Amino acid sequence: MPERSLAVVVLAAGQGTRMKSSTPKVLHRLAGLPLIQHVLETAGALQPEHLVAVVRHERDLVVTSIVETTPGAVIVDQDDVPGTGRAVEQAVEALPADFEGDVVVVSADVPFLDHTTLGALLEQHREEAAAATLLSAVLPDAHGYGRVVRRSSGDVDRIVEHKDATEEERQLREINSGTYAFTVAALRTHLPRVGSANAQNEKYVTDVVGLLTAAGERVSARAVDETWRLEGINDRVQLAAAARRLNDRIVEHWQREGVSIVDPQTTWIDRDVALSPDVELLPGTQLKGATYVAAGAVVGPDTTLVDTEVGEGAVVKRTDATLAVIGARASVGPFSYLRPGTVLGEGGKIGTFVETKNAEIGAGSKVPHLSYIGDTEVGTDSNIGAGTITANYDGVHKHRTEVGSNVRTGSHNVFVAPVRIGDGAYSGAGTVVRKDVPAGALALSIAPQRNASGWVEANRPGSAAAEAAARAERTTD
Repeated sequence: MPERSLAVVVLAAGQGTRMKSSTPKVLHRLAGLPLIQHVLETAGALQPEHLVAVVRHERDLVVTSIVETTPGAVIVDQDDVPGTGRAVEQAVEALPADFEGDVVVVSADVPFLDHTTLGALLEQHREEAAAATLLSAVLPDAHGYGRVVRRSSGDVDRIVEHKDATEEERQLREINSGTYAFTVAALRTHLPRVGSANAQNEKYVTDVVGLLTAAGERVSARAVDETWRLEGINDRVQLAAAARRLNDRIVEHWQREGVSIVDPQTTWIDRDVALSPDVELLPGTQLKGATYVAAGAVVGPDTTLVDTEVGEGAVVKRTDATLAVIGARASVGPFSYLRPGTVLGEGGKIGTFVETKNAEIGAGSKVPHLSYIGDTEVGTDSNIGAGTITANYDGVHKHRTEVGSNVRTGSHNVFVAPVRIGDGAYSGAGTVVRKDVPAGALALSIAPQRNASGWVEANRPGSAAAEAAARAERTTD
């Protein structure tokens, strides 16, 4: 394949009204990534000298997303002239004047288009010395798509949009995908000649094809067998269908890498998740963002992990965790809520109905039941009693609680931060700890119990409790 300079143009200016969303269409997420990021990564895999993104609707939001992942992209703002033809025209104007290579044009809402398919398009374009080459597909039902009209030689004669097509042309089943390779010379010559005399009153880039063939230049088309790769996302129905398709592929990939996934239909895995062999995922599991699960860990059922690290052999069930680290052979859940900054050490435990936030819980330490542990550091091999609360907020500032190693705290404790419980200390049930507890000490909140004899009969006469008490007294007498 002759080597020439390459530029890729990503069209991302559309409003996407069928999404009916305040979020720009190209920023809706698929497997954890914005649609446009899938396309930018594919474009980048071609290693172009220039990558140009054309934006307009909600341009600041879209540009922010682009520069976060593709800082070298050239941003072009489409003006008030509508249509893909004008978008490509402005993109070409942004290229260096001495650029003489090929231009690949892709849409930001076609996430399944891969670099292999684009590479084959570019290879055919160069081998056939075409002025333009387009990706096409043959569909059983081509309604709504632009049709590819071929000459008897097999080359492309023109592309006609569905709304502008004759009844005979609408019978054609080969459709234009909206993905192209052009020589930059063809675009510079013919884009300024494209008008907007059509049903949409837009400048179509497809009209360049007709101008090229009229000028005697060759236009080629490459039909794609995997037609789903050319599917665009225009509404939430298509987004959901694309999400299911991509998730099925991701799940299958991890199964073939040695991960046991009990119910693929209820297991969702983002594209950037990493899993090790012999991980087991139970039904209802969602792994999002940059989550990593090490070998032998069991996650689920009914668990959502976002940007969370799970250590080797850990068990995480019915848990919601975000930006947390779960150590090797640790146990979490059921019904645990791990908020950002939670770090659970090796062999540790965060148990039933426990919420943690910005908490480091050391190796072998346990928070088994019904507790809130926030802004806290717990040493190793300590046990936090059921119903414990770290009172970390004084109404103005957050404060930290420190619990040493080999500590045993009683049930229903409240640690009023800032406070430290020393190594080896104990606390009694119901204790409110307001002062530091020295190592090896027992902390107690002493309030002598007082029993008011006869209170129920005097204050609740005739009640079932009073009658029960009277019977008990008679039995005792």
